[in-house]
Amino acid sequence: MSERRESPSRRGGASHSQARLRDQYNAWLQHHRLSAADSLSRVLGQPGASLLTWLVIGIALALPVGLNIALDNVNQLRASWESPASISVFLEMQINEEEARQLQVELASWEQVRETRLIARDEALDEFRSLSGFADVLSSLEENPLPHLILVTPVASGDDQMTDLHAQLQQHEGVAEAVLDMVWLQRLASVMELSRRLVIAIGGMLIIGVLLILGNTIRLAIESRRDEIVVVKLVGGSNGFVRRPFLYTGLWYGVGGGLLAGLLVSCGLWFLEGPIGALVLLYESGFRLAGLGVMGILNLVIIGGCLGLAGAWVAVSRHIARIEPR
Repeated sequence: MSERRESPSRRGGASHSQARLRDQYNAWLQHHRLSAADSLSRVLGQPGASLLTWLVIGIALALPVGLNIALDNVNQLRASWESPASISVFLEMQINEEEARQLQVELASWEQVRETRLIARDEALDEFRSLSGFADVLSSLEENPLPHLILVTPVASGDDQMTDLHAQLQQHEGVAEAVLDMVWLQRLASVMELSRRLVIAIGGMLIIGVLLILGNTIRLAIESRRDEIVVVKLVGGSNGFVRRPFLYTGLWYGVGGGLLAGLLVSCGLWFLEGPIGALVLLYESGFRLAGLGVMGILNLVIIGGCLGLAGAWVAVSRHIARIEPR
């Protein structure tokens, strides 16, 4: 039984085809390397103009990132204030201490209440005297102006449950006023959400501005090399071949702007770290200012590079096709 053998011409054709594909790939890779190096050399060869472009991109990226970091730090600080939620129940002035203790026991028996704590008016006055620094003035008062206070901690911390319990306590006999201690935190959360949306809107507008700046910069670079582009197209260069160096130019502008943005944000946080640290010590808090970190700066560099490529692609796609040999 004879074996089928591949003809020498077929083996030679396959080898020749693979060699051509390998040569094309090597040429494509070599042109990428040359384009990247040449575009970087051109960017660094104009330090004044390049630095101004990097500064504009860096400031545009640093502003929303810095505001977002500030919101994250405030949110971190707010989280330490949210435990536990409680309702301050101020009793009427004619309620004596014995009646206040009976009311405390009654409120503690409710299903919605986890625990209660009574702060008698004398105890409240002593605490206010020690903390306010007006001991002499308070001692001259004929009677204690403070009412008895019961701190009520609910079982559930949901908004609806807290609101219902607050309404029941407000209407209870002997209660002058019930104050929900978490209301101001809920207002702060609403302000934080509004601020975050404003940061997103500002960031979106600044990103559009970065794309326009990069597009205009690449357009000027294209116009300055119009004759070179015409010659390349005369000898058979494709639009992709002509486009490649300008895409790398946009990439380098974006990467430099992102790196500068990271440095600006880090310098700003370093500038604020001292005063914030002193304020934290005065309040005896464990809060620590959170910064970008290495990954944050790297993310900024990547975002800047992507914006640079996008802006360059828009400009190049629009202007390269219009330049044709006559």
